[in-house]
Amino acid sequence: MPHPPAAVWSPRYGCDIGSHVFPTEKYAAVHRALVESGDLEAGAELSPPPVTRALLEQAHEPAYLDDLESLRWTPRTQYSELPLSREIVEAFALAASGTTQAARLALRHGAAAHLGGGLHHAYAGHAEGFCYINDLAVAAHAVLAERLVQRVAVVDLDVHQGNGTANIFRDVPAVFTLSVHQENNYPMPKEQSDLDVGLADGTGDEDYLTALGPALERVWAFAPELVLYQAGADPYLEDQLGGLKLTCEGMEARDRAVIEGCASRGIAIATTLGGGYARRLEDTVRLHATTSRMALAVARAGARS
Repeated sequence: MPHPPAAVWSPRYGCDIGSHVFPTEKYAAVHRALVESGDLEAGAELSPPPVTRALLEQAHEPAYLDDLESLRWTPRTQYSELPLSREIVEAFALAASGTTQAARLALRHGAAAHLGGGLHHAYAGHAEGFCYINDLAVAAHAVLAERLVQRVAVVDLDVHQGNGTANIFRDVPAVFTLSVHQENNYPMPKEQSDLDVGLADGTGDEDYLTALGPALERVWAFAPELVLYQAGADPYLEDQLGGLKLTCEGMEARDRAVIEGCASRGIAIATTLGGGYARRLEDTVRLHATTSRMALAVARAGARS
């Protein structure tokens, strides 16, 4: 196993958001599943570095961060669809450090798994859709600013379009944004990614994978040195907020196309969990763990080579 492990997680991600369709307990459950399967060591230190204001300012406007720090309910914070508490804000901010750390680990090991993150609806200056901080945007800006890479791709396969990410990077040629999502779903209206693939309600495994192939070819043509993969579990057929019909096998094939596609081309990849609201929590956990396990396998293979 790579040392340090090519994984990032914090128990602080499981913040209390009250009675809500967003199951924050999934973060600890995914970690537990990976320990039980032997993919992670029980005592491994996976915590991200402490988050800094400077890191968050890579992608977010100071006035908005001021609102979050002061827990002010304003037009910038009120569309999160979440409570606004110190615990929640700190958990979401820490997730941005987590995805940034996963990106750095991926560049070192070939792949890394962040057992959190993927909060793609947050804009530079306001919250949206269960998202206060856009960890994907923070991480991409950070590795570019640190000159670790020159080109980053965000591959977003959540059932919902990554509208915040698309908006943040609309005039940033060093970042390619792909969103494959259910067209007739939140958000409405949608932003413009570099490539959007809007799928019809009820799209299943075969049609999904048929659409994904050419979209990934566009990513490979961009020649990124790093892919940030928003591997939302909500295209799953039992998801409460999605209208696609992917089976567990289809979801695994989706992940394999992205993760092994990167590995075969020498592109580093950092996975994030994104959405997942299956009727049974264990289904969401199983899907997230499968994604993470695949990334960890690539990292282990890189460590042996």
